[in-house]
Amino acid sequence: MNILVFGKTGQVARELQRIADVTALGRDDADLSRPERCAEAIRTAAPDLVINAAAYTAVDRAEEDEAQATLINADAPGAMARACAAQNIPFCHISTDYVFDGTGTEPRSPSDPVAPCNAYGRSKRAGEVAVRDAGGRAAILRTSWVVSAHGNNFIKTMLRLAETRESLTVVEDQIGGPTPAADIAAALLRIGRAMVAGHEGGLYHFSGAPDTSWAGFAREIFSRSGAEVDVFGIPTSEYPTPAPRPLNSRLDCGTLEADFGIARPDWRAGLSLILKDLALT
Repeated sequence: MNILVFGKTGQVARELQRIADVTALGRDDADLSRPERCAEAIRTAAPDLVINAAAYTAVDRAEEDEAQATLINADAPGAMARACAAQNIPFCHISTDYVFDGTGTEPRSPSDPVAPCNAYGRSKRAGEVAVRDAGGRAAILRTSWVVSAHGNNFIKTMLRLAETRESLTVVEDQIGGPTPAADIAAALLRIGRAMVAGHEGGLYHFSGAPDTSWAGFAREIFSRSGAEVDVFGIPTSEYPTPAPRPLNSRLDCGTLEADFGIARPDWRAGLSLILKDLALT
């Protein structure tokens, strides 16, 4: 099967390249700030499946650069989805829990109302709408707290800080599911292959289990890595950021398991694999 992936060096894109024979396009091959170039890449390659694993992910910077975030996170996926629809190619797209307002304590289902609390979330929601409105066979996978041995993420930040710190304060009132990029990649491939076989796709949620706080996640990172760092939990109000963060990032992933048999992965097992990967680099 010929699989075209937008993204080459990002966390999920790198994991896709590890586990499958894919053609991965970097910025030099398909610049998402030029959406028509992305559509042209699809028309030229004529693949069996397209996965968009590229995005503008600088959450705080997006507050001052929402137009660029929207161009990359909405206009480009929309162009990809329309090109796929025109050729009847299944299209998989990654979205985020940030499309919700982050209130409450119950897991959010795919059918729940959306209300992004920051510019990044608005750009990703616009991308969902653009993909849906393209009218083709598409799967949108909302996920959260993505981590891996690649790029910049929470695990690598904690390990870096552990080199010089004996204690850290970490937010404890934001709750969600850390999600290893390797598990996202595997889920996307399973969904994509089902769509090639005829599944229509849809809107789904996927996050690691069990839900935890950032502070709880940090404690597990240090415990499994052997770093002796004390973690003190603080409220979000004591750690202000340019872009508001959702307090509730819990996702109800039941429809994904019902449709594709994909259960929530245990992020603790994924963390152990990531730590092993990092030890080899």
